[in-house]
Amino acid sequence: MRIFKQLDYDFLGKRKMAYVLSGTLLLIGILSLAFHGLELGIDFKGGSEIALQFDKPVDIGEIRSYSDEIGLGKVEIKTFGGETGVLIRTELQTVPHDSYREFLNVIDKKIDELLPGVEKQIVDTSEIEVVYNFPNPDTTNYLNNALFKAGFQTTKFSEESNNTKIVIGVGVADIIQEKLREKFPENPFKVLKVDLVGPKIGKELKLDAVIAVFLALLVILVYLGFRFKFVFAIGAVVALFHDVLITLGLFSLLYGVSDWLNLEISVNVVAAFLTLVGYSINDTVVVFDRIRENLKIHKTGDLGKIINRSISNTMPRTIITSFTTLLSTFVLLIFGGDVLRGFAFTLFFGVIIGTYSSIFVASAFVYDYVTKSKKRISF
Repeated sequence: MRIFKQLDYDFLGKRKMAYVLSGTLLLIGILSLAFHGLELGIDFKGGSEIALQFDKPVDIGEIRSYSDEIGLGKVEIKTFGGETGVLIRTELQTVPHDSYREFLNVIDKKIDELLPGVEKQIVDTSEIEVVYNFPNPDTTNYLNNALFKAGFQTTKFSEESNNTKIVIGVGVADIIQEKLREKFPENPFKVLKVDLVGPKIGKELKLDAVIAVFLALLVILVYLGFRFKFVFAIGAVVALFHDVLITLGLFSLLYGVSDWLNLEISVNVVAAFLTLVGYSINDTVVVFDRIRENLKIHKTGDLGKIINRSISNTMPRTIITSFTTLLSTFVLLIFGGDVLRGFAFTLFFGVIIGTYSSIFVASAFVYDYVTKSKKRISF
């Protein structure tokens, strides 16, 4: 299929308008990043996160109003994948002392309900679990299974036949689950996922993400410097910074506009940015490669006309590739759910911005540099 078969458009003639548009978007994005910042996900700032799937639709407002009674400080609650899904997040990694003791009372009460009068003894405790000892293995096996069915995170201390100990989890997610079971006994739920990230791990992930993006840009700079000319490499990296900063600015600007657009920077989003860098540089390299071919053929030709002709030659490929990529990411954005929304959002708008920058930033930068320095490019 051929589209724009005889396209002949003065792209460079519109570069000043493009500079104004890019400068405006960059300025707005940088100001938003400076004053509003980015909302980091649990991967980077640490905390506890639990996703629940209720059997019946739930009122998020009612759960939010109940969050103060959970006793875990500031708790963030939002929908997750539909009207029956709930995502609960708190910055706590360990359970406060008062909530810990209260949860132990709940466990004791449940054990007494299952086996009234049974002898039990707490033999060990930690920040995330408690170990109970019972009179015999039969009692231990029965309570282990019964408590697990009741929603507690239980496991046998050992798999030996004479084991009499049960380990019960006492994490932030366990407290949240128990509180919600008490509040909504008529609407049972199942746990879809539980994430726990400590502050040290979050800090390391944040540093690793920055290093990954920086190294990707550095390797691209070196590669293009060898494959083309150094000015082409600089133009491509400038375009990549342009793409990443504008997309990050969108994350900052749109957060708080609606629950659907409350996107956080997570490991998935970092992966999407690295994918965006690869996609954008590939689009730029295609244009640069055609410019190099035309420069070899028309050694004394006007550089502006050669660049315009090269962009026009690659435009059919650019339109088809971008359209098919956008179609796929749009489906993910609409139907992928909360887990994939940040990833799809980054790619969807990143592809649009990356395609634009390949034409009006990278190529225009090369043209302006060569024109002002009065140097000729030859291959």
